[in-house]
Parts: sequence; C-alpha cells; structure tokens
Amino acid sequence: MRLFSDESEFAVDMSNMKLTHVPKDLPPKTKILDISQNSISELHISDLSYLSGLKVLRLSHNKIWYLDFSIFKFNQDLEYLDLSYNQLQNISCHLITSLKHLDLSFNDFDVLPICKEFGNLTQLHFLGLSATKLRQLDLLPIAHLHLNYILLDLEGYYAKETESLQILNTKTLHLVFHPDQLFSVQVNISVNSLGCLQLTNIILNNDNCEVLTKFLSGLTRGPTLLNFTLKHMKTTWKCLVRIFQFLWPKPIEYLSIYNLTIVGSIDEEDFHYSETALKALKIEHVKNEVFIFSQTVLYTVFSEMNIMMLTISDTPFIHMLCPPPSNAFKFLNFTQNGFTDSVFQNCSQLVRLETLILRKNKLKSLHKVGLMTKHMTSLEILDVSGNSLEYDRDDGDCTWVGSIVVLNLSSNILADSVFRCLPPKVKVLDLHDNRIRSIPKPIMKLEALQELNVASNSLAHLPDCGTFSSLSVLIIDSNSISNPSGDFFQSCQKIKSIRAGNNPFQCTCELREFVQSLGQVSSEVVEGWPDSYKCDYPENYKGTPLKDFHVSQLSCNTTLLLVTVGVTVLGLTVIVTALCIYFDLPWYLRMMCQWTQTRRRARNIPLEELQRTLQFHAFISYSEHDSAWVKNELVPWLEKEDIRICLHERNFVPGKSIVENIINCIEKSYKSIFVLSPNFVQSEWCHYELYFAHHSLFHEGSNNLILILLEPIPQNCIPSKYHKLRALMTQRTYLEWPKEKNKHGLFWANIRAAFNMKFTYLFERDRASECTQK
Repeated sequence: MRLFSDESEFAVDMSNMKLTHVPKDLPPKTKILDISQNSISELHISDLSYLSGLKVLRLSHNKIWYLDFSIFKFNQDLEYLDLSYNQLQNISCHLITSLKHLDLSFNDFDVLPICKEFGNLTQLHFLGLSATKLRQLDLLPIAHLHLNYILLDLEGYYAKETESLQILNTKTLHLVFHPDQLFSVQVNISVNSLGCLQLTNIILNNDNCEVLTKFLSGLTRGPTLLNFTLKHMKTTWKCLVRIFQFLWPKPIEYLSIYNLTIVGSIDEEDFHYSETALKALKIEHVKNEVFIFSQTVLYTVFSEMNIMMLTISDTPFIHMLCPPPSNAFKFLNFTQNGFTDSVFQNCSQLVRLETLILRKNKLKSLHKVGLMTKHMTSLEILDVSGNSLEYDRDDGDCTWVGSIVVLNLSSNILADSVFRCLPPKVKVLDLHDNRIRSIPKPIMKLEALQELNVASNSLAHLPDCGTFSSLSVLIIDSNSISNPSGDFFQSCQKIKSIRAGNNPFQCTCELREFVQSLGQVSSEVVEGWPDSYKCDYPENYKGTPLKDFHVSQLSCNTTLLLVTVGVTVLGLTVIVTALCIYFDLPWYLRMMCQWTQTRRRARNIPLEELQRTLQFHAFISYSEHDSAWVKNELVPWLEKEDIRICLHERNFVPGKSIVENIINCIEKSYKSIFVLSPNFVQSEWCHYELYFAHHSLFHEGSNNLILILLEPIPQNCIPSKYHKLRALMTQRTYLEWPKEKNKHGLFWANIRAAFNMKFTYLFERDRASECTQK
C-alpha cells in the first residue's frame, strides 16, 4: 500500500498488486483510492461504505462483470469513478448526484449502459460508454445534460445495417473503433454544438474510403465543429488525399493526425485547393511503408496547401518544396525529419512566414541557415535546435533576415565563432547545449538582445553586458564557471533574472564578492538560489551552499592585510616606545650595558687581585645641594671613626667616564652610603649610583647599602622612572637624620652598627703598603 497525504487529500495507491478483492483495512479518511490493474471481480457495499469521504475511485483494468451502483450510496462525495477495461455486462442503477466523471468504456455491454437515474447527474462532465450496437434513443435519458466529453467505445460494434444515434449536447465526442479491422461503421450520429471530434483506430483502403467520408458527413455538418483529430490511422495515399479533399470545404479549423501509416503506392492525385476554413494541419509520427515513389508528388500536396499553419513532425520526409507565391503560410513546423541544408534555399515565396521550426533535422551549416531566411521578410521566430550546426568563418559573413527576434540554436555543435554569425536584432537567443568556451571580444553588438540561454556549455566566465546592453534574462547554469566576477550586477543593471547554478564554484577569496552581490539582489532575480549554488572546490567546502560560505575581507584583501599588520606593528611600536620612555628603559639599557662591560672586565681579574682593589670602607652618594651636611656632619664623623670614605670630588679618576668612575668607586668600597632627600631624587647621577650599587648588591649577595634619609621624601615626589628607589625605600630599612640634637647620638650609633664589620684585612693591607713605601 502506498499512502500519499497533504492538507486536503489522503490518497491510497494499491494498483497492480494482484488483488482479488477490495482490501478491508483502508484508512477511513481515504479520499483517493486507486485499485486499478488488479483481478477484482466483485464489489460489495461493505467494501467502501466506511469511506464516507471518498472522492476518487479508480477500478479500471479489473475483472468486474456486474455492478450495482447502490454500493456507493454511502459515498455521497464521490466525484470520479473509473470502471473502464473491465468485463461489465449489466449494471443496476442508483443515483449518485455528486458524480462528475463516469467511465464505463471498454466493457462488454451489448447496448449503451444508460439508466434513467443518469438524467439526474447534473454535475456530470465526462461520460465513457461501450456498446456493440446503437439505438437512436439510447441517450435520451441524458439528452438534457450539457456534457464536456463523451467517450464512445465501438471496438465491438458489428451492426450490419445502418443505425442512428442522437447525441444532443456535448462539446467533445471521442469514438474508438477496432484497432485491427477495416473501418466499416455505418451509423448516423447527430450531435448538437459539437466543438471537437476525435476518431481512434481508423484503417482504410481505396475501397472503404467512402465509408469514412459518409460517416463524417453528419458529424461535420454543424458550424461549431472546429477541431478534428484522427489517431492511429492506417490508409493509402489516395484515400488520405480524398479525406483532405472532403474536409477542405468544411468548417473545421484545426485538423490533427497522430500516428499515420501510409501503405500502397504514392501516385499523383488531383487536389483542388478551394477556399477553406482550415487554419492548421498537424501530422505527427508518420510511417511510410511505400519505399519507391515520387518525392515531388508527396511534397507538392503539402507545399501548395492554402492554410496558415502546417506541422509535419517525426516523419521520413527529407525535403520540402518551396510553396507557390500565393501561399498563406505563417507557421511551419518540420520537427524531427530528414531536412538538409538545401531546404528552402533560394525560396523567395515565404514572405508571410512568421515562425519556422526545423528542430531535429540534418542541418549542418549555420551560414546556409542564414541564407535560407534571406527572403523570409516576416520571419520572427526560428528554431533550428537539435541539428549538427556549426559555423566556419571560411564560409564568409553571415546573412540573416533582419526581422528575426527569437532564435533557437540549442543542442548543436556551435563554438565561440557563433557570436559572429547572429541576426543583428535578435531579442531571445537560445544557445544551450553547444560547445561554446568563451564569448569572444570584440563581437557584433547585440544591443536588442534581452534573453540569452548559454546553459550546458563550457563557459568559464559570466558575459560582459557591454556587448549585450539590453540583457535582462541570462541562463548560464551547468557550465565551467568557477570564479564569476563580483561586479556582474553592476555592469548588467538591467538583469531581471539569472540562472547560474550547477557550476563548479571555487570557494576562495575570488568568489567572495560574487556571493555578496547575490545576497544583495532579490531571490526572484537569482533562480535556483540557494539550492543550485554549491562549492565544488576546495575539497573541504565541496557541496557547501554558497550562502553558507563566509570568508573575512581581511584574509582576502592583501593590501588591507598588509595595512592592518603594519598599523598593528606601528601601534605596538608606539606603545612599547611610550612605555620605554615612561619607565626610562633607554637609560636602564645603557646602564646595564656599562655594568655588563665592567663586570666582564672584572671577571677576567683574579680574585686576589680583585680583593686587593678594595680601598674604601664606604662610597658616599649625595646631591650637591646636600653637600654641606655631608662635608660638615657625615664625613668628619666617619673619618673620626677611622672609616675611609670615597667621594667623587676627590677620588674620581680624571679621563674616565663618569659611569665608569661610579662603578669603580662602588666596587672599591665595602659599603655604599646614599644620602636621600628631595634633592637626591632630582639628581640623575645620584640615581645612576643607586642603580649600580643595587646591582652590586644582587651580584655579590652582600648587604652593602646604607640609606640615610636626610629629609622626608613624599612617594608622589619620586619620579616613576625611579622605580628601584621606590622599591628600596619600601623594602629596606633606612636611617633617618633627626632634627633634634639630643637624638644625633643614636643616629651615629646606628651608623656605627651598620659598619659592624672587620676592617682587619683592609688595615693590615694598608699598613703593609705604607711600610713598603717607607
């Protein structure tokens, strides 16, 4: 069981399942039930009574031999009932007022199965019937109904006498005869307001041709019959021409013949092209079983017809003659024949022709196709698709009639050169399924071109609208476009519809602008978006819809990337430079360099020699503004305690740099005394001395710093670059010079304690030095 459902219908398809009875487990909500092509022979009321919402029931191609319409009394919504191709011989009627389509054709009825209840089927549009014999009043119960379509199956009709049948009201009458017997039906059928007549299975020879024309006499008499169709017709050429001649003066406007087989011989027949109401003759799928005949005889009958539209398709015709000057042809369709480049060459008689279709023939030269149209001054639509057309520039310049506005050149073998051989005023051009790789520049300007179809070629780029200034519809799917231009919509501002899906898009930076431009236009403009637009490369993006492909502008724009990196580096440089200046990093680097150089030199001096270089107990660092206190208070007291001191004004070696003198003095002293004050903070050289002394502290692992706070220093007065001074004052104990004289003794005691060390080695060395000098 196959179930199909949507918002309004619930369908069950159980066709061709070898069923012998109607299944009992059908969904109660079923509205469409198809159980055709099975082996069901009987129907019971219980089979369908619970399907109260059933609207469509298909029971064709079963083995039902009897039907009681009362089984449908619980299916009050039933509109479509198909019981064709069964074995029905009798029916029992019951009114089903909702029926619109009732098909009882291709059954075994002896007479037409019409009940008086059918007269109340006021909604009935289609009625299919079967019978082996006809009676004039068989359809009287439904005479008042206005039907759209009556299908009358007369395959088993065998009446030996002429019968009559009156069909009062129907728009279309379709009669089906036996497929393997000569047409022999002799019945007078009269129909009111018949608009379309269709006969199927007509077999004729020269002897029974008049039987058909006589049969048609009554049916074609009315002025309303405009369409006449013959299907599956087998006849001689002579009989076919006689049928044409019979129909020529009739009011029929459209004559169609499908599946025509010509047998016997094809000889010249007289045909009088009198005035006719016929506008169009269509003959499709012709099989010619006559192998030796005059081509001229065959083609002349059609080429000289005084009608506006002629279609002869899927036939073995290899040529068509140029019609006489009096021809009225406006439409010619010769699809799927064997026409070659010689057709209509040098034919100047088709001046009224507006549409010419030569699809699926054997045309090869586009240049000759252009020449063929030279005299067709009214030609607007030309279809030569499905041939083997190509254009060779050696053939010379192309000549086209200037009136062509629609040209179909699809499914040929045309290359890029086709754009140099086109009608100048063409508006709709179909070139899909060819061998076009590119649209060459320069080419003839097709300023009137509005619609261009170049799908299924090998194009690598979207066209430039500079050549097609009026282009509004472009179909270019299934090509080789990988990186379409992002400015396409800017150059083609008149585009109202583009279909460019199913191309091998390379999802790289080059595609970014095109994807953005697609997102900016309406979905009605871009057909197939987004389902048909997918990445083909790189492999990790393959199958990804273009709408989901995102890449940043920074990674795609090299210039922008370089600018961004440059600005970032420059910004970082500015920040680092500012920090360096803020923290006086250049000064520290210079000091570190000096310190490193001095330590390197000291590393090469032996330890004994380095120890012999110690000459002072203390190096005093102070600001010149504090020199009075240093010289009047500190130095006298230290020297009174036999502490040898180093002062810059008396111990710096002339000729050496100040930095080197500072380092040497610090290294030649056990201690370094720093007299701290607001003046000290403002002295850069004092800070140098403190910096090197601090490094010496860490290098030697000693405690050689003595900090004397001469005057209080507020933390906010210490410059930020002197962060070492801030750290030392926070981390280390300093001696503060008291203002009260009674506390000076304690201060000097702390100084003495700070110098609580053995000077024996230094004094002994000094005395030894003095003895040597003596």
